[in-house]
Amino acid sequence: MAALPRWANELMSLYGCDAANQFILYGNVNDRAVLPLGAGASLGSLYDFLTKVMMPRFDVVISYDAGNGIRVERGSEAFSSWPGARETPEWPRAPRAAVEFLTRYFRYAANLARLGQTPLQIGFYMKAAHLVAPAVPGALNYDLNALTLLIRDWSTDEALRQHSLVTWLISDNLNDLHPILVNNPRAASVEIPLPSADELRDGIDVLAPHYPAALQNFASAHDRLAAQLVGATLTSIETLLRLKEREKKALADDDLVSLKKELIERDAAGLIEFIEPVKTLDDLHGQPTIVKWLRQDIALWKQNDLDALPMGYLICGPVGTGKTFLVECLAGEAGVPVVKLKNFRDKWVGSSEGNLEKIFRLLNALGRCFVFVDEADQALGKRDTGNSDSGLSGRIYSMFAAEMSRTENRGRIIWILASSRPDLIEVDLKRPGRIDVKIPIFPSTTPEEAFTLLRALAKRRGVTLADSTFTELAPLMPSLLTPGAAETLAVKLYRTVRVDSLDPEEALRRSLTGYANPVPVDVLEMQIGLAAREASDVDFIPEMFRKYREG
Repeated sequence: MAALPRWANELMSLYGCDAANQFILYGNVNDRAVLPLGAGASLGSLYDFLTKVMMPRFDVVISYDAGNGIRVERGSEAFSSWPGARETPEWPRAPRAAVEFLTRYFRYAANLARLGQTPLQIGFYMKAAHLVAPAVPGALNYDLNALTLLIRDWSTDEALRQHSLVTWLISDNLNDLHPILVNNPRAASVEIPLPSADELRDGIDVLAPHYPAALQNFASAHDRLAAQLVGATLTSIETLLRLKEREKKALADDDLVSLKKELIERDAAGLIEFIEPVKTLDDLHGQPTIVKWLRQDIALWKQNDLDALPMGYLICGPVGTGKTFLVECLAGEAGVPVVKLKNFRDKWVGSSEGNLEKIFRLLNALGRCFVFVDEADQALGKRDTGNSDSGLSGRIYSMFAAEMSRTENRGRIIWILASSRPDLIEVDLKRPGRIDVKIPIFPSTTPEEAFTLLRALAKRRGVTLADSTFTELAPLMPSLLTPGAAETLAVKLYRTVRVDSLDPEEALRRSLTGYANPVPVDVLEMQIGLAAREASDVDFIPEMFRKYREG
């Protein structure tokens, strides 16, 4: 039989030593796992595990969720012997009434035991507990707080603690659950992580007999398949296999990268996306020192020499200098996933924190990866924002600060922050131990650099500029040309060649005549100065921009 998942062993240890009688289970709670539910290993849900493994001989097992109300999963006769159940033909469904109803039953059973009657072992689990007792930071909600205190009493009331009662509160994210429950010292919180490669392999072993066509290319290579799909849920993998089996199509190695991306992005519900590795550092022009440094780091990573790797990079520079482009090049060069965070801020109270919790859980399941945060000055929050956003920015800042400083992730997760205003990122988030290498990116420093950049971008569109073109047009070459502005010029050049049937040199002349930098020079110089002062190594800064560092 396959080994139990890590979370199941932790849960059994906590339960076996009587550390608590209330457990908060959060994370990947709606997935399936390989569990000992019968004669051998089979796939089952968390609720199957609680009912059949954790509470197999309990006299009464009850469940509740806001949609289905109260259900007796086992021991209906014993439950029906309670006068309160007989006197209430329709059990309450609304959260407050349902919790009060269950509390009366738990106390009734405890009183019977204190009077010397044979005690009943009672187990209860609440699905989607965050919908019953949601986190509402700073809110004074009497009904919600009263309901939450009743649920906490199941673990703190001495009469109930001495009785054979265990309660399980199940939530998608810990941050979604009311803090009165989360901070209860008498409750134990256990995270259900995404499955590891070994756990996925065990799941694929169980699924294999049902999907022979889909798995024919991996009949003896379940280990390899599992390793390539780490980060996906077992449920999403089973859905994929079912679809392939129905179509009589076999999974192929060439499909796995795109399939993994699709599975994980769907599981993450739009919170992240993977950057396509279609470029390499060979595509990065005019940054030889930066390219050399990054290639050295990648080489160390591939050699598993992790002590020399940074915890994170800060990429800073004026608007349009190609910060995102650099990350795309790094993605192709490194050969590991580059995950871009997106859309995690939500208008609903508590949702942003829950979204971040889900993202961090995914990152830790992926193994080695880069995590890209664009516009980091806006995304990472602030230590102190007063009451302007009910403290949301501060909570986001705290979550990022804690996650980015986890030393056990060195060499597993490397953070990449990008910003044209690095001065607006909290100093603590940029300190060594979170961000060790700060890479500035600058506009062109000479007419030759500007021409080289334009020439490369024109070539991608099939327009070839001869060497002599620079000699003729050097006086027209713009100063402080960014890749973003050069891209616009290259498009204009291509359009002029096509529409006016001109040779490339004349088309470029027309494109450059009257050219004005799209970013005001004073703004450009301000952002150049910020990038120069942030650089962690003076060698990253071209000679002409080092004066900004001194200033």
